[in-house]
Amino acid sequence: MNKFTLNETSYHGKGAIEAVPQEIKARGFKKAWVASDPDLVKFGITKKVTDLLDKEGIPFELYSEIKPNPTIENVQNGVKSFRYSEADCIVAIGGGSSMDTSKAVGIIVNNPRFEDVRSLEGVAPTKNPSVPIIAVPTTAGTAAEVTINYVITDVEKKRKFVCVDTHDIPVVAVIDPDMMSSMPKGLTAATGMDALTHAIEGYITKGAWELSDMFHIKAIEIIARSLRDAVENKDEGREGMALGQYVAGMGFSNVGLGIDHSMAHTLSAYYDMPHGKACATLLPTIMEFNAPNTGEKYREIARVFGVEGVDEMSQDEYRKAAIDAVRKLGEDVGIEMSLKGVIKEEDLKQLSKDALADACTPGNPRDVTVEQIEELYRSLM
Repeated sequence: MNKFTLNETSYHGKGAIEAVPQEIKARGFKKAWVASDPDLVKFGITKKVTDLLDKEGIPFELYSEIKPNPTIENVQNGVKSFRYSEADCIVAIGGGSSMDTSKAVGIIVNNPRFEDVRSLEGVAPTKNPSVPIIAVPTTAGTAAEVTINYVITDVEKKRKFVCVDTHDIPVVAVIDPDMMSSMPKGLTAATGMDALTHAIEGYITKGAWELSDMFHIKAIEIIARSLRDAVENKDEGREGMALGQYVAGMGFSNVGLGIDHSMAHTLSAYYDMPHGKACATLLPTIMEFNAPNTGEKYREIARVFGVEGVDEMSQDEYRKAAIDAVRKLGEDVGIEMSLKGVIKEEDLKQLSKDALADACTPGNPRDVTVEQIEELYRSLM
């Protein structure tokens, strides 16, 4: 039996943020707790939404104590802030960090026994849905607005842990490409490659099936044609990436990922490496490792990347063509496919053990050992 979970309502396209106050009023909410990171507040991105709340007379409390890799402390402080605010809904504005923080806060507020945060790791037995979340992404990458996952960093133990909970999915997703137009090139590239990683890992994961394949191959196609233009801040590229990352999220949230994400989570926990950049750097290498366990799927990846003559290629040829196309896209948008100077030799063994223990590892299409993970890291050093 397969199960598929999606958010209740989503809005797409320019001007979609106009729906935020409409949804708050229609659902009878009285006050919003707005979660957004400090840079978005500083540069006026958050204000695009809060101005709409002001215009409609909707009171709100702003919480911006959020780091790029949100920590247990961020979440616990957020829970205190939410309770003090007496709000009854959350508006999460930002990338994965704002939305992951919001999910954890919303879950804990309605399930207080998990206030330590660590006990949410994996599939936690929460009983109550999160405080209702309206998610407004400002990056085209994480798709957290449509997923049942969130990731929190345990600074003390130098690790990131994945939480999977159908109770945390936002009730409303508002995907407005104008909210993403201020992203610098580097961030656009990294988050876009994160979205591509979601789509490719979801397409080949052990849990993949026909319904998820439909989402993932379409997401790969959209991202392949849109990311270069998005990095150049062209409207068509921004709109494509806003949609592509969301479609990828619809799929992978329901079937899981693989060791690219396991290894990327660990790099972020140890070295605070941006998640999207870590995923992008690893992707061609991990695709090559997984190739023997992917059947004919790399042929379809090569096809939607625009590679010609794939039906006349041998299996080895179309697999190489798919990997080369992904590597070329990463290079074209400025991703350095190397971990040179990032990983410390003395960390390598524990880094590999932590990656093996990550919640994403079991979904990888090819079973992996700690020694193989260590070798994959080393090959990029």
